[in-house]
Amino acid sequence: MAVYFDHRIEAPERSDVPCLLTWHSALPVLAVASSSPATGGNVDLYLQQGEHVESCQIERPFLPIVLRWHPTKPVLATGWENGEVVLLTHPSGDQTVLPSTHTACMTLLEWSSSGSRLVTGDQTGSLAVWKVDARGRLQGNHLVKHDYSKPLTCCIFKPASPGDDVAMLARASVSGDESALDMFSWKGAPLKMGPQEGLAFYVSTADGKVHYVDEQCKTSTLLSVEGSIKKLFYIEKREALAVITETLMLSQYTLGPDGAATMFMKVKLSSRSGQNMDVVWTENSLLITATGEPIVRLWDLEGDDNYVLCLDETLGFERGEMINCVSYCPGKEILAAGTTHGRIAMWRMVVHPGNSRGDTKVQWKLQTPTEIEGNVTQLQWGSSLNLLAANNSNTVLVLCEHVMSAHFSQQVAAVQLTPVQLSITQFSTGAHLALHSDIHIKGVCVTKDSVTVWNGKQVTVFEISGTTLRNTGSFPCDSHVVAVHGENLYTVEPNRVQIRTPQGTVKQLLTFSKAEGNPVLLSVCQSYLVVGTDTGHIRVFDLSRRDAKAHCSAKNLAYQIANLGALRSVKCNANGSQVSILISQVNGRPDHKVYFYDVEMDTVTHFDFFTGRPSSGISQQEESEKQQFQGTELLGRCPVSHFWDESEPRLFVCETVPISSESSSSSYMDRVDVSVVTLFCTQEHGLLLQDCYPKPSGLQALLALDVPYYCFSCKPGERDPGLAELSPPPSHQNQTSKGAIAQFPHMVSRRPLRDFVGLENCEKATRDAMLNFSFYLTIGDMDEAFKSIKLIKSKAVWENMARMCVKTRRLDVARVCLGNMGNARAAKALKEAEAEPEPEAQVAMLAIQLGMLEDAEKLYKSCQRYDLLNNFYQASGQWQQALDTAETHDRIHLRTTYYSYAKYLESMGDKPLAIAYYEKSDTHRVEVPRMLQDDISSLEIYVHKMKDKNIYKWWAQYLESQSDMDAALRFYELAQDYLSLVRVHCYMGNIQKASEIANDTGDRAASYRLARHYEGHDDIKQAVHFYTRAQAYNNAIRLCKENGLDDQLMNLALLSNPEDMMEAACYYEEKGTHMDRAVALYHKAGYVSKALELAFATQQFSALQLIAEDLNENSDPALLARCSDFFITHSQFEKSVDLLVAAKKYHQALELCLAQNLTITEDLAERMTVTDATDLSEEARKELLEKIADCCMRQGNYHLATKKYTQAGSKLKAMRALLKSGDTEKIIFFANVCRQKELFIMAANYLQSLDWRKNVEILKTIIGFYTKGRAPDLLAGFYEACAQVEIDDYQNYEKALDALTEASKCLSKSKEASTGQHEARLADLQHRITLIKKFVHIRRLYAEDPREAAQLCEALLEEPELDPAVRIGDAFGFLIEHHCQQGSFQVAYRKLEELQKMVPSQNVRYYISQASLEALQEKMGLSLGHDDGRHSVKEEDEVEEDLNVS
Repeated sequence: MAVYFDHRIEAPERSDVPCLLTWHSALPVLAVASSSPATGGNVDLYLQQGEHVESCQIERPFLPIVLRWHPTKPVLATGWENGEVVLLTHPSGDQTVLPSTHTACMTLLEWSSSGSRLVTGDQTGSLAVWKVDARGRLQGNHLVKHDYSKPLTCCIFKPASPGDDVAMLARASVSGDESALDMFSWKGAPLKMGPQEGLAFYVSTADGKVHYVDEQCKTSTLLSVEGSIKKLFYIEKREALAVITETLMLSQYTLGPDGAATMFMKVKLSSRSGQNMDVVWTENSLLITATGEPIVRLWDLEGDDNYVLCLDETLGFERGEMINCVSYCPGKEILAAGTTHGRIAMWRMVVHPGNSRGDTKVQWKLQTPTEIEGNVTQLQWGSSLNLLAANNSNTVLVLCEHVMSAHFSQQVAAVQLTPVQLSITQFSTGAHLALHSDIHIKGVCVTKDSVTVWNGKQVTVFEISGTTLRNTGSFPCDSHVVAVHGENLYTVEPNRVQIRTPQGTVKQLLTFSKAEGNPVLLSVCQSYLVVGTDTGHIRVFDLSRRDAKAHCSAKNLAYQIANLGALRSVKCNANGSQVSILISQVNGRPDHKVYFYDVEMDTVTHFDFFTGRPSSGISQQEESEKQQFQGTELLGRCPVSHFWDESEPRLFVCETVPISSESSSSSYMDRVDVSVVTLFCTQEHGLLLQDCYPKPSGLQALLALDVPYYCFSCKPGERDPGLAELSPPPSHQNQTSKGAIAQFPHMVSRRPLRDFVGLENCEKATRDAMLNFSFYLTIGDMDEAFKSIKLIKSKAVWENMARMCVKTRRLDVARVCLGNMGNARAAKALKEAEAEPEPEAQVAMLAIQLGMLEDAEKLYKSCQRYDLLNNFYQASGQWQQALDTAETHDRIHLRTTYYSYAKYLESMGDKPLAIAYYEKSDTHRVEVPRMLQDDISSLEIYVHKMKDKNIYKWWAQYLESQSDMDAALRFYELAQDYLSLVRVHCYMGNIQKASEIANDTGDRAASYRLARHYEGHDDIKQAVHFYTRAQAYNNAIRLCKENGLDDQLMNLALLSNPEDMMEAACYYEEKGTHMDRAVALYHKAGYVSKALELAFATQQFSALQLIAEDLNENSDPALLARCSDFFITHSQFEKSVDLLVAAKKYHQALELCLAQNLTITEDLAERMTVTDATDLSEEARKELLEKIADCCMRQGNYHLATKKYTQAGSKLKAMRALLKSGDTEKIIFFANVCRQKELFIMAANYLQSLDWRKNVEILKTIIGFYTKGRAPDLLAGFYEACAQVEIDDYQNYEKALDALTEASKCLSKSKEASTGQHEARLADLQHRITLIKKFVHIRRLYAEDPREAAQLCEALLEEPELDPAVRIGDAFGFLIEHHCQQGSFQVAYRKLEELQKMVPSQNVRYYISQASLEALQEKMGLSLGHDDGRHSVKEEDEVEEDLNVS
């Protein structure tokens, strides 16, 4: 909490009344204008604490009207009643009077945002614009002057448009944007960097017009409203203008790029008529008004919302107190309001996060008021220090914020209430005292005998004597920190600490070197003083002797702590062995670590509240202890205060807040998420977490740690009601320092530590034992922990230790504690809870048994055992939480929870709500009638309302029990309970009606009930009928057998189950009649063997036919064989085969197929394929498969034969079968899959039988298969065949030569290359290759030397065995063509005749072209016949096939 110190301005001794005040926006300088009817007016300047600046004063014989500070320079513009404008400069006091431009009363002065323009306006409507230099000095005469003929009321400058983003322009220039490049070019206009100053402005007049003046000072009328304009506001986010008139009419206008204004909202603001209005506009579009009412009105123009803020009488405001004026501080987010009773109300803005869309909710929290005298007429926040100036009609007061001072030591606490008042509490005696000081209190320090206060200029010491305070000394001192120990006071000055008496006499000096710096922090604990300096040094002094002695040498923390900016706070423990330090970083932000300096070891360690872990150098004893810090809510926090216990040197406490709030504008003490963390700090074990305690919401801040208590200061008006530490003191104890009676709230609250709940008043031995127990329990030393408490017999102490076990989750210790408590019930519950897998759930049960319900709830939530949490809520009567938990997390128990809640409501007598939850639990059909059975009228209404069949039935049963049969029948009918209807009708003798109901509805239960009735009355026919409708066939069969109804018996047996069928079949068999029915029933019941035996015995061949259809491999093999013989006898061979296969007599089945020429289908073949090794051996199985395949081969089913041969492992036979099928694609596939040489060769041989000449793929496959089959001889033969085809069909000797070459290569690779036959074949092949090469050479040579080629061809014809290699006709044809082309037709004709003699059986046209023959006929006069028509000359356009012989 903060208090406000008020400083009355040191005004000159005049009778003037302040009328205007204004702060400079940055400097702590306040301008105050005052007026006097006798002397005129004055303008004075004052500093932060009200000091008058004598050099800066303006006096005139007329009144000051307007004051405006320059936005950055210490220049004040003043406007006067006679039209004079004076510029006053601080601190020199220079006055600059503007040239006489205005002759009437000034109404407005306004600076531009940077102060380069000043606008002045007067009552006659005259407006002038002045130019001001960078130093705030006027430059020449006015730039322009306009006359609007009406009084000017308001003026605001239009904000400049944002400057160009240089980074964005640079990126655009690099990417090739020429316009962006031009903006960087020196040729263009200079580039605007950042925001510029807006020189255009809006000015309003008393007749309701708003004029726009642009940068060139040209004016134009923008808009017009009704009435005089009181306020103008510019809304930057919307680029809109808001106008408020004297009649409180608010209008908003959007401003277009063309300068036009369009109204989009107009509303009348609420106010009390006839009152002066104070209007404030905030940057976040919040309009705040005060109009002399007890409320402040706020309009959120962005959110389109409005609300009011009221005064609270519980905080000290009075009924009928009105608000005159308001002022808003953006830096502090505080709204201040001045009242008619001299109070300043302050509301702090608190922003709460909203929903997932990022919305926020703003709340205003009213603070304790600051009281000044008189009627507050003006308020204004200002300067960078956020000072508040208040005008109470008599004088002006400057209010500056000061954090509330508080201190606790030696059972005495002091808390500041007002700038001059303290609340003193003595816990040892229970006394409450009030201290009124003559100085503003900026600090306080207490001991058991004294209270010391100071304000930075003076120190005053009060002695506590019983229930009174006595001033024992006061002396001037500039020290901003003071510490007290015994009779000594410790103050600071540059480079030393002074030890003084209460009267101020210096007894001793503790000097510091220049390197050690100036002392700025002091703290005393027991007999030790720790001093912190501005250079980051700390020193500890021992105060136990007469003179202070150094306890250790100076320690420079800058060497140990990185990024150390300054020390924030230093504290030492009770024996001076440890010093805790809070620091600020170099950037000014508070560090999120607490540092610990070990005086003896000269080491610095830390605990980091951002990570929730101590420094790595601190040891932990057990693995479980390493998890301590991770399981606590310490992440992301920052320490704000710290304390050591005054008697226990190991115990340390720290107050922490979330990281996001440690530097926020609002005080951390107003937050509710403050945690108080207690640690054990020892040299042997380092830092050990003892507890993490959330600060209660009604408390302000931590004051101290005083085992067994935490001490907190209370928030005014929010004193925690649960823990009244002290009884209300008698009135004679509330004495002020001057003897007056004071009434004030208790400002200190003590809360017990976790380990001392219920033991607050224990003796010191028990307290020490509990601390030792807690310490050893924390480090995990159970032996020492139990040793420390072995002498304690108090059940309260053991119960408290059991509570500690809930926090530390030590169930083993808890069992011992429960045993010493004698709490058998809790021990039993804890034993049963061990069945739960989660340790948290077990600890939660312990917490429940000890009454720690909040801890149990948190534990169940942490382990997500929502079922147990639901049960816990139900058991503790928290039904709403139980329902919420069941609906959101434990839906499996939702209906159970509804039912339990309904039972609870029923027990509480809330039947209507109980009915609702019975319905939700879906148990209302039984539970609601039970609950309402004593209230028949309500039950009847509920029955008619629900229209539920089950409830109708319950009601009908109730009516039947009351003998109201007619009504019961009606409700049975509504419930569609046909059984009950038939039962009641039978009871009443309405058999016909009962029969109709049973027949119409077909209800089985009703039919059965009616059948029993008929059977009882010997009506067998009807009984059988209704037994049949009820599907109670066994009863119907029983009646048919007893009464000889054989015809109905067969039908009923077929409808019934196998047991009934068997029973009926036995009946027919025993009777000896209707044997066909017996066979059919045996068959239907599944007794096939019995049916067959009976059918064979009685020669029921038609029945045998039906039975055989249901036989399968699961049937008796002997039975199958017998049926098979039966079918063979009757020439039904296919059925017989099926039965033989089912009987696993595969060979007989195959023989029957061959004998009767039955086709073996794929299905039959699969059935004969044995897969189970237990049926046949592997050899027998292969033999069977080959027989099946042989049968398929004989029947021409080659594909199936292939499959069976493959299954039998005979791939060669499978390939032969496949070759017979002629399926080329499958043959190729099968050969590739099997990858056997023989199969490759067989496939290749088969493919040669196809037309491989036209299908290149087959040709490639043949070559590939012979290659894979490693048959070079066969491949060579294939190449020879290819060569012969090329010669015979295409006369293509080149390709033939290539093929023969490949054949030669293959033969040379053959394994039989050494045999004589093979050598002869290879020699013959080489000879053929030689002849073909010669012929190919002759053909190629012909183009170059025809004569030489002809001679070589003649020589070739002389070669022996030419014809197999080169056809004689081709050689003669070559010569005939040559001679015809040479014109030697005689020679050509002789060659033709020679050819005809050598090959008389062939047509010579095959070897000689048609053109040559025609030329020969023409020249020789011969006629060559066309007798051989079978040989045709190849057409010229025929495409030769490309043979790939590679």
